[in-house]
Amino acid sequence: MAFSGLDIYKLLPKTNCKDCGFATCLAMAIALAQKKISLEKCPHISAEAKEALASASEPPIKLVTIGAGNSKLEIGNETVMYRHEQKFYHPTVIGFLIEDSMDEESLGKAVAGIKALKFERVGQQIGADLICIKNSSGYRNKFLTAVRIAEAMSDLAIALYSSDDQSTLEAIEICKERRPLIICGEEKSQEAFIKLAAENNLPLGLTCAGIEEAALATAKAKAGGVNEIVINLQEATPSKRIQDYTYMRRLALKKNFRPLGYPIIAFTENPDPGLELAEAVSYMAKYAGIVIMKNTDKEYVYPLLVARQDLFQDPQKPAQVEPKVYEIGKVTKDSPVLITTNFSITYFTVASEVESSKVPSYIVCCDAEGMSVLTAWAADKFTAGTITDILKRCGIEKMVSHRKLIIPGYVAVLSGKLEEASGWTVSVGPREASGIINYLKNWNT
Repeated sequence: MAFSGLDIYKLLPKTNCKDCGFATCLAMAIALAQKKISLEKCPHISAEAKEALASASEPPIKLVTIGAGNSKLEIGNETVMYRHEQKFYHPTVIGFLIEDSMDEESLGKAVAGIKALKFERVGQQIGADLICIKNSSGYRNKFLTAVRIAEAMSDLAIALYSSDDQSTLEAIEICKERRPLIICGEEKSQEAFIKLAAENNLPLGLTCAGIEEAALATAKAKAGGVNEIVINLQEATPSKRIQDYTYMRRLALKKNFRPLGYPIIAFTENPDPGLELAEAVSYMAKYAGIVIMKNTDKEYVYPLLVARQDLFQDPQKPAQVEPKVYEIGKVTKDSPVLITTNFSITYFTVASEVESSKVPSYIVCCDAEGMSVLTAWAADKFTAGTITDILKRCGIEKMVSHRKLIIPGYVAVLSGKLEEASGWTVSVGPREASGIINYLKNWNT
C-alpha cells in the first residue's frame, strides 16, 4: 500500500529536529512519499513506525550496483516517468557484447577496441562502461578464456551471459572482485542462477519471454534471496520491447508494482550499424538501465554516448564551466580577450574555434547560470554590469597590457554601456563561432 506524505508524517516523531537534513518532519514525509529519500534519514523513528513504513521507503525501481571500485555502476532507483518532472539520476550503462565463439586474437582485439571507446565532450569524459561476455559457443573452456581476456585487458565492469550455471560459477571465480552481473540466458536455468547469485551476493539478470514471466521470475528470485535483479525481455521486435519497457516503468512508478520494479537490460539486434544505433538510443530513452551493443565503431558509439549525456543532464541545471579566465595556446600580454557565458557547449565551441585559429587568446567566462549568450542576455544574466564584474574579479587586467575586449556579435547592443561601465574598448565579434577563426587572424592590439 502506498502512503501519502500525511500518512507518513503521522508515524514520524514530529519533533522537527532537523537531524534528517529537512527543516520539518512534514518536509521529510513528503520527500519520503515521493521516493526521493530512504527511511534511514530519520535517526529517531520508532521500530513500529519503521516496520509500517518499510514498503513506503523502498524505491519504486530497485537500485542495482554492478562492478566495484572505479568500475562501479549504479542503475535503477528512478522516481519519474519523464525527465522534465524532476530528472533521471542514474545514466544508462552502455555495454558491448563479446561472444566467446571468436578466437583468442579476435577476443583481445575486441576487448581493446571497447576499452578505447573514450571521448571528451563539453569538459566531461564519456565512454563505454561494461563488457558483456556471452557463452555463444556453448563450450565452458571458450567462455572462461573470453572472461580471462576481458578481466586481464580491461578495467570495465563485466557481465557474464550464459545458460550454464557451472560455467558461470567458474567464470565468477575469475572476476569475482569485479562484482560481475550474471545473466541467466534461459528460463529453465533460473533456479540454478538464483542460487548462484544469492550465494555469491551478485546482481542477477533474468531472461524472460514477456512481462508476466518477468513478474513471476523476479518474485521467485527475491524469495530465493536475490535483491539486485535486472530484467531482460525477449520480445520479438524493438517496438514491442519499448512498449513493454514503458508499461513496466509505469506499473512500477504509478502503481507501485514491486515485481516489475527493477532495472531493464536491452540487447540490440539489428545488423545494420545505423539502425542498431537508433535501436540503442530508443531503448535508452525508454527506460533501459543497460544497453548492450555489438558494433564498436566510434562513429556510431559516440552519438549514443552524446545522447546519454544530454538525456541525463539535469534539465533545470545546464552543463556549466567555472566562471574564470581560460588560456588557449601560449598567451602573452598582447593576446586578444574574448568574453562569453559559462554554458559548457558555448564555451567549448568558442574554445575549439579559437584553438583552430592558432591565435593564442584569453576567454573570459561570465557566470550566466549555464545559459547561452542570447538566453543569458534576455534573462539579464549577461549584461554590462555582470561582464564588468567578472573582468574586475578574474584578474584579466593584470594578464594583458591592453584594454580591448571582444564580445559576441549577437549582443552588439551591449558595447556602448559596457565601454562606459568597464573602461575597456569593446569590439563586436562574429555572431557565429564559425567566424572566430577569420576574425582573430585579422585582430590586432
